Amino acid sequence: MSERAGATGTATAARPTVTATGAAERTVTPEIALELLVHGVGGTTPEKMLDDPRTVRITGDDTAAVFRRAEDVDAESRPGDYRDRPVPEAYVWCNLTSGNASRALWLLLLPFMVVNLAHWMRPAAEDRPRTVRFYGLLVRLAGLTLTVLLVAAACEVALDLAAWQCAGVTACAARHSWLGFLSPAGSDGGWWSTPGRRLALAALVPTALTGLLWYLSHRTWSAYESTRPLVHDPEPGHTSLGSPGFWYGRRLVARLRAAHTAAGLLTVAAAVLSPAAAFDRRPGGPAVLDALGWLLTGALVTGTVAVVWVVCRRGRSENLLDQELDRRLVRRLPLGSLALLVLVVLYAGWSRPGWHSVGRLAGDTTFGGLALAQGVLVIVLGAVARDLHRRLPDPRAAMCGLGGPAVALLACALGGVISGGVAQRVSDWLDGTGTSIAGPPVLLTWQASVIPPVLVVLLAAVAWLSWRTSRISRADRAGVDRDHPGEPADAARTRRIARVRAMAALTDRTPLVVTVLCAATLVLGAGALVGALATGETPDTAADRTYALVHGAAEASQALGSWLVGLGFILFVTWGRRAYKDASARRTIGILWDVGTFWPRAAHPFAPPCYAERAVPDLTWRMDTWTRRTGGRLVISGHSQGSVLAAAAAWQLTPAVRKRVALLTYGCPLERLYGRWFPAHFGPAELGSLHREVACWRNLYRLTDPIGGPVLIPDGDGPEVDHTPLKDPLAYGRTPAHPLPAPILGHSDYQADPVFAEERERLLARLRPDLPGRRPQPAG
Repeated sequence: MSERAGATGTATAARPTVTATGAAERTVTPEIALELLVHGVGGTTPEKMLDDPRTVRITGDDTAAVFRRAEDVDAESRPGDYRDRPVPEAYVWCNLTSGNASRALWLLLLPFMVVNLAHWMRPAAEDRPRTVRFYGLLVRLAGLTLTVLLVAAACEVALDLAAWQCAGVTACAARHSWLGFLSPAGSDGGWWSTPGRRLALAALVPTALTGLLWYLSHRTWSAYESTRPLVHDPEPGHTSLGSPGFWYGRRLVARLRAAHTAAGLLTVAAAVLSPAAAFDRRPGGPAVLDALGWLLTGALVTGTVAVVWVVCRRGRSENLLDQELDRRLVRRLPLGSLALLVLVVLYAGWSRPGWHSVGRLAGDTTFGGLALAQGVLVIVLGAVARDLHRRLPDPRAAMCGLGGPAVALLACALGGVISGGVAQRVSDWLDGTGTSIAGPPVLLTWQASVIPPVLVVLLAAVAWLSWRTSRISRADRAGVDRDHPGEPADAARTRRIARVRAMAALTDRTPLVVTVLCAATLVLGAGALVGALATGETPDTAADRTYALVHGAAEASQALGSWLVGLGFILFVTWGRRAYKDASARRTIGILWDVGTFWPRAAHPFAPPCYAERAVPDLTWRMDTWTRRTGGRLVISGHSQGSVLAAAAAWQLTPAVRKRVALLTYGCPLERLYGRWFPAHFGPAELGSLHREVACWRNLYRLTDPIGGPVLIPDGDGPEVDHTPLKDPLAYGRTPAHPLPAPILGHSDYQADPVFAEERERLLARLRPDLPGRRPQPAG
């Protein structure tokens, strides 16, 4: 690492001598070729990518940069040395997702990330702009409910459980000395002991949470959404990934951030206002405070309507590079909501003799309304997605086009589990005996109770998949032997290879698992909502008057569900704490974000930022400037997620430059994952268009790879893209070339296969400017 640091410092000090673009003033032969390597999920080092301990950063910063080997820094000035090989460059982008320790806080944003994915999972559509806009609107509204749900959960913990219930009960407050000054008995009727002032003080917790979400979104917005892409004219009929404004969501994210921040502040205001206004409306209550309560309620409703209007009013603008900001809206909506919250706090803190906190706050109404709204949104979203899919069927689309609604449902369920887990754990901590306070809302207990049945269904699906995988593994043993003819039989080796192949094929069955999980979640979640609203009691209490078997099952499910929710929340916090301190754990979280945050923040501004809004412009600028300045040949070589970035960057190039670029992908999920789950952007038509528009494309994959696969370009679209599956392992038994057992590589080390270098040379040969039109069909 010291060599790398020293090399980087040297490159920075002598910038004019190390940048490839600086070679524009020199005479450069068009024979020079460049291979731009893009790594995949999890990241790596430039030393490993370039297979050299001495690397130099030639452009970029500490977040993302392009590196070369020290000996290749001035390659453009010595083209004769590179007639038989390309100049290798490495684009390293892993710090965009797994850089510093603060990224561990992104675990809190998981439901927001998931619902944002639902926006991009819509089916492909032709000439259906209104339906597409309506689909996006529904997802944005679902994202808004998740923000309200998270802040409402914080209000439930701070305002209801701590300030209203525990501080208002002498026995509970006595066990927690930090609540003594809020307790009427413990403080002898102190100034903070009135219910309104306790609520006003506790409101600082959800307000601080909302402020934290705003800060994280604003900071990442400045670093990610504000990166300007390469300016080019829109191409009629082109995929949306090639639109000039696709990777520049600055205006939309700013609008949504203002709306969601205001929604969080208004949720806190509603939680503080409701109990105070209800007390003032009682017969004989103070007329002035009652009038103020109605005025503040009207202002709260007006603010809510404004927030919903902002969320519904405008979606993404992709055809143009929209650089304007709605500065008045972005500033006034959150500030107005904050001012209203301050007025509500002052109103609630006014002295009200005879006001005592009893029972719970209106948590069941709040969480029940949110659950109902989310269920309706998901069902309507499913109907819209089904209509889009029926008009333009794609047989390879996951779940027959219902992937987006399914993921939106899972995001809502995840938000409910996190909210219920936090409330349940805090309630158990505050109420040591389990009898002094009423506890969390009944609905949260019902939602926790459905977790064990959902897990049973999920385990049944996993068991079926395991049985199916075992059968496929046994059936594939003959195929493994055929792939290695003339080798001495080794039953154990054959079984292991066949098992790895069968396990890799599980990726293709993910839609089945998601379908089963979503169906169980929807049915059981609806049952929990109905049970909570109909009975107003916890499941075990509601089942008291039924059969003993039903009562026992309800009691066991409730106890186990509460324990599982608590355990899950503890593991969640523990993992986040470990990731904050441990770089390796932080890298694991980074892998999750590599997959989940490829897409721009179109539905939720508090989702983790889209690294592609920095990475795609980086790659586009590098390819465009290098090819224009040198006239050389360029192969962009992407592994795993790097292949998705490479494809997205190629779409952003102008047609003239795109025709001078070759694409080499390996371990590529473009069709296997992105094409099936995001058919509107990576469907067969879009991938076929990319094949026709770049100079040439070759894709490598293995049957043992659980992520990469063929891209399945339709026949008749030019030279074949997919190579036949690479051998893995490279040698079945011991050979002179492999005297020790060769490993099963799966998703890694594609460059170790001799086929990689052969296919790269074929691509470079097809790019030669002195051989126009010659695109030989490669073997394999």
